[in-house]
Formats: sequence, C-alpha cells, structure tokens
Amino acid sequence: MTDSTPQYVGAVDQGTTSTRFMVFDHGGNEVAKYQLEHTQIMTKPGWVEHDPIEIWERTSSVIQSGLRQANLTYRDLAALGITNQRETAVVWNKNTGRPYYNAIVWQDTRTDRIASALDRDERGQKIRQKTGLPPATYFSGGKIQWILENVDGVREAAEAGEAVFGNTDSWLIWNLTGGPRGGAHVTDVTNASRTMLMDLETLDWDDELLEIFGIPRAMLPEIKPSSYTEGYGETLETGPLGGKVKLTGILGDQQAAMVGQVCFDPGMAKNTYGTGNFMLLNTGEELVRSKAGLLTTVCYQFNDEKPVYALEGSIAVTGSAVQWLRDQLGIISGAGESESLARQVQDSGGCYFVPAFSGLFAPYWRSDARGAIVGLSRYNTNAHIARATLESICYQSRDVTEAMTADSGVEVEVLKVDGGITANQLCMQLQADILGVPVSKPVVAETTALGAAYAAGLAVGFWKNLDELRENWNEGARWEPTWNDEQRADGYKGWKKAVERTLNWVDVD
Repeated sequence: MTDSTPQYVGAVDQGTTSTRFMVFDHGGNEVAKYQLEHTQIMTKPGWVEHDPIEIWERTSSVIQSGLRQANLTYRDLAALGITNQRETAVVWNKNTGRPYYNAIVWQDTRTDRIASALDRDERGQKIRQKTGLPPATYFSGGKIQWILENVDGVREAAEAGEAVFGNTDSWLIWNLTGGPRGGAHVTDVTNASRTMLMDLETLDWDDELLEIFGIPRAMLPEIKPSSYTEGYGETLETGPLGGKVKLTGILGDQQAAMVGQVCFDPGMAKNTYGTGNFMLLNTGEELVRSKAGLLTTVCYQFNDEKPVYALEGSIAVTGSAVQWLRDQLGIISGAGESESLARQVQDSGGCYFVPAFSGLFAPYWRSDARGAIVGLSRYNTNAHIARATLESICYQSRDVTEAMTADSGVEVEVLKVDGGITANQLCMQLQADILGVPVSKPVVAETTALGAAYAAGLAVGFWKNLDELRENWNEGARWEPTWNDEQRADGYKGWKKAVERTLNWVDVD
C-alpha cells in the first residue's frame, strides 16, 4: 500500500534478548511485526555481553522483513522511533564503525568493585544527588570505565576523540543515519538518565561525574528530547528502510512503555514484564528523590516542554528466570510451558525461588546476593519450582510497590501491565493475588514499541496531542485478586525470609 500521505509510524524495539520492528496505524493498532533473537554471551559468572554488530545486522533484517511481509515501503512511514534496552554500553570507533569490545549488558556485574568503592565515600552521595541513581553495576558509567581501563587502546582512542560511547539507541541511530559517513551521535534524556553521568536537573552531562568515572566528555552522545520535531537525522537510501525516513522519537524501553500505556498523569503506574521487571510511577514535573530504594529517572520529554519524571523499581531477573528453567534446568521446552507445568500443583509447596543471579536490584540494591531456592522437601517437584518461579516475578513486583507507596504516599489501585509474561494467565492471576489489587492489560501488549511510535508520531503531527493517544488505549484483560488477606500476608512473609537467605553470598570488596 502506498499513499501520498504516510499512514503509519515505525518503531525499532532493540531489547535484551531480541530486536523487533513494528508498524502502527493512527489507532495504535499493530500493522506489521518482525522479531529476531540475538546471542547472549556469558564467558564468566556474572558477565553478560552482546555483539553490537549482530544487533545492528538483526535490526536491519527485522526492518526489511517487517516491511516486506506487510507489503509496505519507507514511503508509508511518517516517522521512525527507537526504543532500547537501557544501560547496555557500546564503545566503538567513529571512523570505522567497529566496536572495541562487546556491548556490556545492563545485567552484567563485573563492575561491582567500581560500584562498591564509589558507595563507600562521598562520591556515592554525589552520584545519588545528581543522577537519582545509586552507584550500581546496572548503569552505563561503570561499564564505560571498565572498557577504558581493560581494553587495549581504548583510553588512547577516547582521548583522541575516536572512541565514542552509546547505549544501544545511540549505536543504532548512528548506523541508521550514516555510520562512519556522518552518522548522528545522539541519545535522549531517558537513556542519558541511566548512565550515572547526567544531572537530572540540567539534563546535561556533568563534568564532576565524568571526572569520577574518568570518562572524556567527547565520547558521549548529544542529549536530545524524547520526541523531537527537528529530528535526530534521516535514514539512508542505502540502509534497511531503502529510503529517507525522519527519526523523531527515542525512549529507553521502560519509559517507552509508560508512553505506550498512556501513563501521562502523576500517580499513574505500569509494570513491564520482560527479561527483568520494571515498574514506573509518574511523578509529573516534580523530581522525587527516593528514600526507599527506588530510582529517580526521566520519564519523557516532548520537544522543549519541561521533562516529566518518574520513580522506578528495576528488577533484574523475571522473564530470564523462566528462560533459565528452559535453557539451564531443561524442565520446560518453551516459555509457555511454565504455565502448564505450574498449574499441575495448587501452590509452590512451601518453596521459594529468589532469582538473584545478578544480585538484587530495587529496592535492595545488593550486589552480594545470589540466587537461591529455599524451603525444599522431598515432596517438591519440578512443577513446584515452576510455580515458585512465577511467584518470584510477582513477589519482586510487590517489593517495588511497597517502596513506591513509602516514597510517594500513593497506593497503587490498579496495576497496568505489559510485556511477554502477561500472556501467562497464571502469572497475572498470581500478581493480582500477591498485590491485592486488580491487574489490567491493554489490547496492544507491545507497549514498548508503541510508546516509541507515539513519541516519533507526536513530533511530526501524526498524532496531534496526548488525548488522541489516550483514546487509543483499550483494556484487553483484567485479573481480580482471589487470595484473602491472611494468605497474602503469609506468602509475603515467607518471601522476605527467602530474600534474607540470598544476602552476603558474594564477598564484594
């Protein structure tokens, strides 16, 4: 289909385990989708890497295949948006386009010594105050420092202005807009807010923070709004789209899901179930500094409007715990089987699984924690472990909602959910039961890609305003709590005991 006026907006969703390309119409409906996984490289305990070249090749493939399957061309797209796994750091040579090292993934814990050293003195407090983040292995700053210190020649190349850094949004945009031949080296405020290098108030890289990590400012991309009418650049005629399309939206994946779930009002919250779980609460233009172990982050910024902030609870391992059942334990052959196996039992038989494979993120922030299955007896079967895995996803989300209430005073009344695990009916029912509030899923579950499309489309007037986006949101499913208060309290008490058993497992200097 080709019309003189483009009828659609495209979005690249570059995630932790896969990359997908999606096309949406004005009603926010999915028109095209193509997805490919990429390799998870784990050479040492706690190390997780991706090949940036493979990610770029997969991105090119999904764009071409998605357009071809839907019989579309670049002319059908009014704009293109990008959303991405945040904090995953790529350092590459801007003259050749070759990465100096694999991308170090957000789950990677090799920087635990860097993070713990920062946390022991006043530098940790400076990082918290300026960035809203605790010193942790999760964020990009320590990963860049590690590459500068451990990969031969990178420090010298960075000082010479040849080595540049970006999260995967910057890497893809640079390649889409020309690569070594003048590609745009940009990011948006949401991705920049996940580096430990950007001041939340000025929305700019902070020289004091750069000095703490020993990072030359010239390495860093230019920070732009999340929805940007001027655009970050155009795709190349020789690129995967086959023509020029304006890039006008960038959002880190969890902020993109907030936009896709139309959580535009203060007090609105959503939970995205992916490789990890990410719950965000919109705090409006107010910068709320957490006292309960949450992150303060930029939710989005549209053009030259004031930024909107959020409190975030980031959980490292949720969907990847189900992958672990499949790939490492071999007790299921596909993610969907986790539900049928877990349904073979009425409960978890007293066992709890705390999947602290990368330490514990919010609200604990304990890099010394490691995964544990506790409460086992000979009675327990693989079905109990499958059910305990689903429960662990829900209990970790409850930990975050408790912290959000403590920080904001706002009780979550309905939890909006999205992401792959929302297809698991049992897991969503357990989430309602463990939280004690209804759980609501939209018709379009791919809210991350949708949010990137919304940001791009708003910038070019494809959608006129936020009200048009609100009208697109429709509930697809709802789960009401069935547990009584005593069940809920007993289950959570056991979970808290299980979490205690995971702590102090790894000695962190």
